[in-house]
Amino acid sequence: MSAAARALAALLAGLAQAASIALPGSGAPLWCLQIVSLALLAWLLRTGASARAAALTGWLFATAWLAATFWWLYVSLHTYGGLAAPLAVLAVLALAAFLGSYYAIASWCFWRFAHTGRALPAIVFAFLWLLAELARGQWWTGFPWGAGGYAHLDGPLAPLAPLVGVYGIGLVAALLAALLAQLRRADLLRAPAWIAAALLVAAGLGAAQWQQAVLARMQVHAPLSLALLQGNIPQDEKFQPGSGVPLALAWYGEQMQAQTAQLVVAPETAIPLLPSDLEPGYLARISQRYRQGEQALLLGMPLGTPAAGYTNSVLGFAAGQGAPYRYDKHHLVPFGEFIPPLFRWFTGLLQIPLGDFNRGAPSQPPFVFAGERIAPNICYEDLFGEELALRFADARQAPTLMVNLSNIAWFGDTLALDQHLAISRMRALEFARPMVRATNTGMTAVIDHRGQVQALLAPFERAVLQARVRGVDGPGTPYARWAGRWGLAPLWLAALLVLLAAALMQRRRNNG
Repeated sequence: MSAAARALAALLAGLAQAASIALPGSGAPLWCLQIVSLALLAWLLRTGASARAAALTGWLFATAWLAATFWWLYVSLHTYGGLAAPLAVLAVLALAAFLGSYYAIASWCFWRFAHTGRALPAIVFAFLWLLAELARGQWWTGFPWGAGGYAHLDGPLAPLAPLVGVYGIGLVAALLAALLAQLRRADLLRAPAWIAAALLVAAGLGAAQWQQAVLARMQVHAPLSLALLQGNIPQDEKFQPGSGVPLALAWYGEQMQAQTAQLVVAPETAIPLLPSDLEPGYLARISQRYRQGEQALLLGMPLGTPAAGYTNSVLGFAAGQGAPYRYDKHHLVPFGEFIPPLFRWFTGLLQIPLGDFNRGAPSQPPFVFAGERIAPNICYEDLFGEELALRFADARQAPTLMVNLSNIAWFGDTLALDQHLAISRMRALEFARPMVRATNTGMTAVIDHRGQVQALLAPFERAVLQARVRGVDGPGTPYARWAGRWGLAPLWLAALLVLLAAALMQRRRNNG
């Protein structure tokens, strides 16, 4: 295969990897496509002429995959951020190319093991893929959007989520892809290949049975009625004092007073003003409304002062409280919510309000209401399962219900909405806890503790989702327990130890 053909194949495989996360047109994940596209990458790397060529192949694959996964950043940068279109395109490609460098390094390393038999290269490929995914997810504040494991939400690997999380699923998928890349026609005529296939099927069935056993130990609570508010305030008007601000104050104010559900949730920055900028009595009327009776409210709005700094926050109101409950967003969005060092020149080109927040604590107490321990998270915080797991470290404070408050109107009518819904579903699977989502433009939804969507509001409508959710108590999942105590360190350690052992084995072979 010529170098040009190899490069084209890598780009096409990368695009297929992106489509597997959320298929354009439906938003559905395609687990088979994820494995096949990754198998094509493994085959291209194995048949490459040199380590340098393998690095280029891996980089092209990853850059195409990532750019096609989060291309919608262009919308936020250009349409709403005011950045010139060519610069917005360049920014998205530069981010994808930078993150793709992790996979280029992994591909360079893999090529050096690619011709040492069959089992060892497959194992090395899987753990190098894991390291690249972990690096993308954690270094430089992390941006793991579109990790390969999300393609398996509805596939046979989904039962692994409560055990090893999305990265562990990605590891197993990479191992299967590497094995598939080595499959030959002659293997189909040999018993070992069919025995291996039977063992894989048996392992999958066993994992599914194990997941059911984990879920059976959970204590499902009585239904809690919900009113999830979706204001559908256009992003280009949301912070405008002559249009979006009065509309938000009027509509959300009316809905918060009118709803009769037990728990009412208004999304991230539903109230787009600081308390000091609101008309006198606005928040007091809301507080008074929920301090009486048996209802509660979670409300997204910015808080703070020039002296203390500002936070992207959630306020909680319920009867019997002294001060309102408060949750401050911990994992901030680079450029949107904080300015990385040396990049103030870039944010100066954008027209994004409220761009420099303070961080909340990594683990904050839950909002306790109606027998539920409700753990809020804001926007893409639910992308970082290892950080949400911190809330499960103390079993007495572990959430029985998670609530995501989001405003991804920044990304328009794109696959970002479907992808974010999939992210929330994966967190529900990992922790065996329901996830409730209240968003500005979509996807406002209720997800049960099995990761299944129970209720969904049509996007881009100003409406209220009336639904019910059952909180879940009981022992945390294995993933919640180990990630809550050690974060992702066990995966890092496992990958490094396996790769070190592989390097020693290869050295012995070369010296033997």
